[in-house]
Amino acid sequence: MTSISNSFQTLRDRQQCALIPFITAGDPNLETTAQALRILDRNGADFIELGIPYSDPLADGPVIQAAATRALQKGTKLEQVLEMLQAVTPTLKAPIILFTYYNPILHRGIKTFLAQIAAVGVQGLVVPDLPLEEAEELIQTAASFGIEVILLVAPTSSKDRILAIARQSQGFIYLVSVTGVTGIRAQIQDRVKDLITDLRSVTDKPIGVGFGISGPEQAHQVREWGADAVIVGSAFVKRLAEGSPTERLQAVEKLCQELKAAITPVSLQQVVSAK
Repeated sequence: MTSISNSFQTLRDRQQCALIPFITAGDPNLETTAQALRILDRNGADFIELGIPYSDPLADGPVIQAAATRALQKGTKLEQVLEMLQAVTPTLKAPIILFTYYNPILHRGIKTFLAQIAAVGVQGLVVPDLPLEEAEELIQTAASFGIEVILLVAPTSSKDRILAIARQSQGFIYLVSVTGVTGIRAQIQDRVKDLITDLRSVTDKPIGVGFGISGPEQAHQVREWGADAVIVGSAFVKRLAEGSPTERLQAVEKLCQELKAAITPVSLQQVVSAK
């Protein structure tokens, strides 16, 4: 199984920007989640971020909060998500990155939690409420299971803190494009371009930009600014919440294709078409 770091190196060698869609597990149900994972994998996702529904999601905006609430109300539990992943992950090319708050990890114990998610093929982990100062144990233990812990850089981070996070983050660095929570926004702040430059000055690790990217135009802009990956969450979650079961999955497929085209240079699109 190829690591997230190695997958990014392959993409860099091809001068490709990665697409990382995010969806919430269990919304509208786990069967749909499994179908959506396969659809994203077939339509350009290079990695897929899967959110574990949580009752107090501090970093999530209203769209993802509502999705988590619906999933929890239907009784979605971590064990069920892992069972679903055990069946689906072997059929996917895109590595799965799990997005979870720290409490479920702490509740089970770090080693037990990591063993459980590694057993079903998870390769990356994002824990938005875990500060850098308390992340060392999780990072080191995760490495022993072949899981890379991806850390977040906020727009308000100082250069010293950016350097410290860059040193510790595994797989890639998750650059938060806005101050605040996730959500669909009309435009990406120009400050993101400066943050990418700041990160490039202290690390050669891949940089993924997320929070607020909702469409192809914004995704293209972020790629032009030099990001190695574009992370899109609320726009996918919103599409899975509207319409009939078939319409939801068709909307996810269409958005994935549009985003992939927006971040793929025309020369590479021509190569893919020729194949």
